[in-house]
Amino acid sequence: MSTRKPSYTNPKPCKHLSAYKLKHGLSGYKSLQKCLKTTPNGRTSVQNPGTEIPRCSSCNGYQGRLYICLICSSISCSSHALLHTQSEIGHYLAVDIERAELYCCACSDQVYDPDFDKTVMSKHMVDLPYSTNSADSIGERLCERKRLGSGVELVDLKKAEKSALTRDQRAKSCYPLGLRGLNNLGNTCFMNSVLQALLHAPPLRNYFLSDRHNPKTCRKRTANRLCLPCELHGIFSAVYLGDRTPYSPAQFLYSWWQHSENLASYEQQDAHEFFISVLDGIHEKESKARNQIRDTGDCQCIAHRVFSGLLRSDVTCMTCGFTSTTYDPCLDISLNLDTSHCSWSDASNKPVKPNDNSSSSTLLGCLDLFTKPEKLGSDQKLYCQNCEELRDSSKQMSIRKLPLVLCLHIKRFEHSLVRKMMRKIDSYLHFPFSLDMTPYLSSSIVRNRFGNRIFAFEGDESDISTEFEIFAVVTHAGTLESGHYVTYLRIKNQWYKCDNAWINEVDEGIVRASQCYMMFYVHKMLYYKSHEDLSRLPISTRIEAFHRVAGCC
Repeated sequence: MSTRKPSYTNPKPCKHLSAYKLKHGLSGYKSLQKCLKTTPNGRTSVQNPGTEIPRCSSCNGYQGRLYICLICSSISCSSHALLHTQSEIGHYLAVDIERAELYCCACSDQVYDPDFDKTVMSKHMVDLPYSTNSADSIGERLCERKRLGSGVELVDLKKAEKSALTRDQRAKSCYPLGLRGLNNLGNTCFMNSVLQALLHAPPLRNYFLSDRHNPKTCRKRTANRLCLPCELHGIFSAVYLGDRTPYSPAQFLYSWWQHSENLASYEQQDAHEFFISVLDGIHEKESKARNQIRDTGDCQCIAHRVFSGLLRSDVTCMTCGFTSTTYDPCLDISLNLDTSHCSWSDASNKPVKPNDNSSSSTLLGCLDLFTKPEKLGSDQKLYCQNCEELRDSSKQMSIRKLPLVLCLHIKRFEHSLVRKMMRKIDSYLHFPFSLDMTPYLSSSIVRNRFGNRIFAFEGDESDISTEFEIFAVVTHAGTLESGHYVTYLRIKNQWYKCDNAWINEVDEGIVRASQCYMMFYVHKMLYYKSHEDLSRLPISTRIEAFHRVAGCC
């Protein structure tokens, strides 16, 4: 692990935002309210009354991200937003038309301002349609996106909040405990999507809700250093308290920045890279706190106890048949798609949705490809201990030990040798909700390789459960340049879409049609037992436990 700087400080707010508010106050926010429109499913966007289709004032384009200037209402695409700022001094701040989110053109990055959020949400709650039938109304199935602001009064805010809470009372009560939206703090959908999966991983949830990591007794948190497990404990506490209003994981974000200083910015990051980084941060803190002994090579931190598995690699000499076996721990399994029939997109092209099965893959096919013997190239000759020289070899992967929670990462981003640039694989993946991993265990792979000549396998996994149930899917939509992460959660066989602050029920067909990027499976027994444990947890116990960590929220 790398040594961290003890004098780390949180990033300063955007100087352009501070300058704008000092000069204009909230006048631009209030003027924008009349252009905000909320759809029946709860999404808020900007509609310019002067034109039906917004277009960039520089190139007349209408595709991709478009931003409207808060000062002059000029519209710019992502390619010309900086040009507008350079030509119009002081016109730094704009609003993303599609998502109604604040954007700094000078920094080329999203910025977070509670006052702006309050403006959007007050208009959202005024526009939200009334309905008397909560079973048929999509609006009543939404968890309201109400965020805390700075206390500045805006249009009908208190009245809107009261009416919205009244309309949504029955909708909130029908959702399982733990479903709570996470506010976008500026291009942080990658973080929110992974956090939703972690929050609903049964072993991880049980660990933090049972106070196994207590922030009061944790010695890793100081005035200058935040503790990543402490902040994660705070999110679990806030989410499972029962409050349905969206939560802002800002403190957790700052803690993660301290652990991954090279990624400390509001730029969009890769969700898989973030997932590995968070587990690494938990491991670093927990292993030091436990001061554990690693004679057996097994780490007992909660990250490894939940997600860690063991891969087996067999390299066989193609001359004499000698096999060299190595074992490597893993926190997830990265799978290649069958790219022979895939559609592609890069930073300049939109993804193409496949219209037939020729451009789709299956998860079982990806697992077969992962465990398929592979002949190593002539430039990858390995030293054979039996022949005592470099030989052509073949390699085969298998799974020696399954984790409690199995994370499967689909490799959708790769480097194109032809175009010499990164590209995204837009192929759709068919995946089962129930998954049997028996065919991919080392015992199965080795027996298939040698047949009946082997009657027993060292460390037979027959007593280990190999049946898994899916509980979370992280998807990526869009291109490399402007993509968006969303998580689908499966709770009691009902799917819920978690899109930052928005939570709503969806049919399983919507989940199957999404471009899955990360899939989370848990042991079948744990999946069904977790629902029973959560429903039996006394509310008074939850509140008492959560109040003890209120300072971490």
